Amino acid sequence: MESPKPQPQNLDEYSAATTVINFDRPIPLLRGPIRRPSPSSGPYVLAFRDLQTWFSALKSSESQILDQCVTGARIGCALTASNKCKPPWWRSLIGPKQTDLKAREHCEAREMEACFVTAKEKCVAFAAEKCATPFRDAWIATRVNPKVARKLIGWASVPERCTWLNSIGLDLGDCEFGETNCYRASELLGSNTDFGSDRFKVKGFWGGH
Repeated sequence: MESPKPQPQNLDEYSAATTVINFDRPIPLLRGPIRRPSPSSGPYVLAFRDLQTWFSALKSSESQILDQCVTGARIGCALTASNKCKPPWWRSLIGPKQTDLKAREHCEAREMEACFVTAKEKCVAFAAEKCATPFRDAWIATRVNPKVARKLIGWASVPERCTWLNSIGLDLGDCEFGETNCYRASELLGSNTDFGSDRFKVKGFWGGH
């Protein structure tokens, strides 16, 4: 006859709170499968659901790259300012003075500011450059043709929809809503090669929205 198995001494080690692993909620997909305009290259393509989603993703990506670049630039500028303003080697032989410490503090603040202004401008250009090609070639789903879509860009500052539509010479009949198609961002945004999010704005007036 088999002897009974011993019970674990610490049952808390086997509780749900201890043994179950919690995972973060999945991040919603920014792009979804849309039928290609040309089935010969494959039945589906991953596309942003509208221009507003594409623009939001572009702006978010640029912002994240810019934040990382600025953080690194701030550290680099601090090191550069410290090196530029450090006293000569022979100063330690005669002993530091209080005036020397204040002068170095002012020097570092001045050098840090000058360095950071230049570095931040370069970070903005770097972020735009890194996002340009991927977002220019990205697919976007829309229910209006590219000619109309181009007219819907750059007028977000107009407060009234009717004023906005009249300003660009559009009415609802011009939009020709139909089945959803997908286009490259470069097709919808025209020949402009500067795809930085600060260069244009999009109005929330895309197919079905």
